[in-house]
Amino acid sequence: HWFSPLLNSFSKSSGQAVSLGLVGVVASVATAASVYAKEPPPAEIIPKDVVLYQYEACPFCNKVKAFLDYYDIPYKVVEVNPISKKEIKWSDYKKVPILMVDGQQLVDSSAIIDQLSEKILPGKAIISVADEDEETKWRRWVDNHLVHVLSPNIYRNTSEALESFDYITSNGNFSFTEKITVKYAGAAAMYFVSKNLKKKYNITDERAALYEATETWVDALNGRNFLGGSKPNLADLAVFGVLRPIRYLRSGRDMVEHTRIGEWYSRMEKVVGESSRIKA
Repeated sequence: HWFSPLLNSFSKSSGQAVSLGLVGVVASVATAASVYAKEPPPAEIIPKDVVLYQYEACPFCNKVKAFLDYYDIPYKVVEVNPISKKEIKWSDYKKVPILMVDGQQLVDSSAIIDQLSEKILPGKAIISVADEDEETKWRRWVDNHLVHVLSPNIYRNTSEALESFDYITSNGNFSFTEKITVKYAGAAAMYFVSKNLKKKYNITDERAALYEATETWVDALNGRNFLGGSKPNLADLAVFGVLRPIRYLRSGRDMVEHTRIGEWYSRMEKVVGESSRIKA
């Protein structure tokens, strides 16, 4: 039905040229649509019960969600209270994300994605450090560099720290009292923590570091729609995932305004599409 108005406009026309022209238009639109489509694996290899223990604003949790959403794997979410962590008391691992897949506990975002890839992308080999390819190199860059420039940016000053904690408390698992306490005490604490992180990672100008990192990523694309070519690979999903929590904060808006990452980010939003999260 998408093409019915177009077909009607040609209803009085005849001749092979018109027919071929219409076929060309339809094929072009279909091809364009297929570029920005999810890649769900065959139904028989999709895990049946997937539960993500997370903090909504956690970049590593969002990296896992970007993978699950792109491959259209249905999952439930348990929002962990970062103060009590009572939701993960049952686990020896006390960080998030934790992903339960058909009863098996997976931890550490990159390891989770590697293990899920083995399950749902059977043709994809895991590359060793000594033998790393382009995709693996940039996935490591996300974990070893990109994530470290985010906190100094979102807690750059008191107003941005409050904006960030307003997002965190609005989307997190907090009681009313905890929301108030965490928003103001947390913002103040993280403002000072971010200063230490700047020293630890030799960052002098937070925004400059963020802009440089995103420009480095755009350079790596080298004119391609995605690092994976016509479709995202695991590195694309990792970069998109860790940037997603900051995209509509002031730091993320500045990032899009002052660097070339906006077009790639918009393509990723389209291709990852709607979340495959199962609503409670």
